[in-house]
Amino acid sequence: MGLLQVCSVLCFLNSLISAGLSSPLAGREAWNYVEVRDGAHMFWWLYYADCQSVQSRDLPLVLWLQGGPGGSGTGFGNFEEIGPLTRDLEPRKSSWVQAASVLFVDNPVGTGFSYAQNPEAFATDVSTVASDMLVLLQSFFTERTEFQSVPFYIFSESYGGKMAAAISLEVTKAVSQGTLKCVFAGVALGDSWISPLDSVMTWGPYLYTTSLLDDFGLQDVNAAAAAVKQAVEQQQFLKATELWSVTETVVEQNTNGVNFYNILTQQPDDRLSSPDDDFISLQTRRHLRPLYRQSLSELMNGPIRKKLGIVPQNVTWGGQAEQVFSSMSGDFMRPVVDVVDRLLAAGVNVTVYNGQLDLIVDTLGQELWVKRLKWDGLPAFNQLRWTALDDPASPGVTGAFYKTYKNFAFYWILKAGHMIPADQGPMALQMLKMITQQV
Repeated sequence: MGLLQVCSVLCFLNSLISAGLSSPLAGREAWNYVEVRDGAHMFWWLYYADCQSVQSRDLPLVLWLQGGPGGSGTGFGNFEEIGPLTRDLEPRKSSWVQAASVLFVDNPVGTGFSYAQNPEAFATDVSTVASDMLVLLQSFFTERTEFQSVPFYIFSESYGGKMAAAISLEVTKAVSQGTLKCVFAGVALGDSWISPLDSVMTWGPYLYTTSLLDDFGLQDVNAAAAAVKQAVEQQQFLKATELWSVTETVVEQNTNGVNFYNILTQQPDDRLSSPDDDFISLQTRRHLRPLYRQSLSELMNGPIRKKLGIVPQNVTWGGQAEQVFSSMSGDFMRPVVDVVDRLLAAGVNVTVYNGQLDLIVDTLGQELWVKRLKWDGLPAFNQLRWTALDDPASPGVTGAFYKTYKNFAFYWILKAGHMIPADQGPMALQMLKMITQQV
């Protein structure tokens, strides 16, 4: 670990110990709130790049977007995946801060430390999420002018990818119109909910070919998925979300509780379905609870809250997460493949990356929607063979495959589930460096 990283860690730990300390130390961090609409407050937390050999101003800026919707980037993404410290406040060897300045945003409104002052302030669709983020980014780049001239990337995970696609389109428009000053360099969609139906329709085949379903289970899962498809085709998206929840229960029942985030593990008992559940409660327990685990909540609502010093007294980290998910449920199953096509047509660099062991957004489903893109470079992309990448943690062992053509790339990350940086940290860091052209 370099001297600058040691200093950063020590400063962070000292700030946790020092009672009442409420300002960033040593210029290595910054955080603030932005009111993006009346009563809608979004929280961001920035780490400046911490690299011995390169000044932070010479490295890119990465915006990280968590999934859910309702998962907290400042919490889970920061302390469980890519931030400088782990949940136990130990230095993370594969932190992305080694290669970029990292901006975490609790998005949509009501996520993490972000908060809504009234029910009308919650976003109900991805277009509102995108317009809210644009307001935040306009404020951020105005306040932090040093980032206006460095390459700016958006990286995402899960539902964060759906939001990232829409946000990237708004950013592209704003930059061209001169209402946002930044150098937008690309978007990376990790295990992303771009085409929900393609994911659901491939759950059965994926589980069957990995010996997690028998013939009867395959029939059950495929039948449940077919009901989701019918609802989507009829544009009944709220009904489709409910039937998606039913399909997950069918998967649980036929696989003895396979974990949707990594097929080699079992779903914890506290996330399994119960006869008393409504689908919102069940889905928030399945898909938000992992992002708000007790140990992380204790850290965020205790030492971190004290460190930040600006969180309103009546705001609890994660306290509105279920309302965020519920408010977005009618938009949840809508695809945004057309948005990706528009980004590619506009010349935006788009990367798709996916974990081999992910079920909720399995690679089979991702490949299906990619093959339906209208992008004029797709035929040439499809003719390419992929290239193997060594796992940085295990030289000589394949850690990933990738293909890239013009402004589109696809990374297949081996031995990783839904949360790739948490499962394969060194490989995720290597991918970041490749996408941002540092290797």
